[in-house]
Amino acid sequence: MLPSRTPLIGLSADKFRHPLDLEATNALKQLPGMDILVRNLLGPLAEQFFYLENIAAGVLVGEQQLPHLHKLLLEACQILDLEPPQLYVRSSPTPNAYTFAMRGKQPFIVLHTSLIDLLTPEEIQAVIAHELGHLKCEHGVYLTPVNIMVLAAGLIPTWGAAIAETLRGQMLQWLRCAEFTCDRAALLATQDSKVVSSVLMKLAGGSPILAPQLNLEAFLAQARAYDDISKNQLGEMLKQAQTAQLSHPVPVLRAREIDRWASSQEYQALLEQHSIGYNSEAKPKGGWRNW
Repeated sequence: MLPSRTPLIGLSADKFRHPLDLEATNALKQLPGMDILVRNLLGPLAEQFFYLENIAAGVLVGEQQLPHLHKLLLEACQILDLEPPQLYVRSSPTPNAYTFAMRGKQPFIVLHTSLIDLLTPEEIQAVIAHELGHLKCEHGVYLTPVNIMVLAAGLIPTWGAAIAETLRGQMLQWLRCAEFTCDRAALLATQDSKVVSSVLMKLAGGSPILAPQLNLEAFLAQARAYDDISKNQLGEMLKQAQTAQLSHPVPVLRAREIDRWASSQEYQALLEQHSIGYNSEAKPKGGWRNW
């Protein structure tokens, strides 16, 4: 049995969005016509494609199929005040999870079997909630058209390649910022920072055999040591070079961020409010992202 947690009725994305994500998302909103392009042109085709792919090659979770996972999904959706998407399990040796929805009609989450084998039920729910965070924040509205822009720019000789690389760098930076936000969604759903940090630790260096032997406190100390590298200019430059081409922040940095936010007044205030002002215009539209 999972511990009881506070439902965040009326929770809106901006209540927990990471400042870096907010800044980066606002910059992408300045691109004219992007929302119309995704929702009306790209969305229907992509949703149908992935729906057929999941139906054909995955297992749809429900009351009669893997009900324990279905329950984890419903609980996380109730806490985050979100309509439940479809949840699929797919066989893969790579521990991963991802989500996709552009128009809110057929959102889904996919969990890989190797990820389920690695995690406890609480940790699986944290992953589900992380993906729900991408849906709640509508991250996918910006991902697909920017990828197309990068591809198109890359087809133009010389200057096109330079433009493509610039856009790609900006896109990856935005994706890394978005991951911080969705880790916060995982914390809001589980309401235990150690659960979220444990997921990150296992993704960094776990296996079904090693996972029970890992020490979370030692991993958090490792995260603080990573912070210390930034105390000199050379260390900071090396860290930026290491992460510039990554779609996700490194696990220790994510663990440090979620550990800090769990101790913040902002997080405590969200839990203390039994009812948060509901944004009636917000709909679970979301987008594609990996864990």
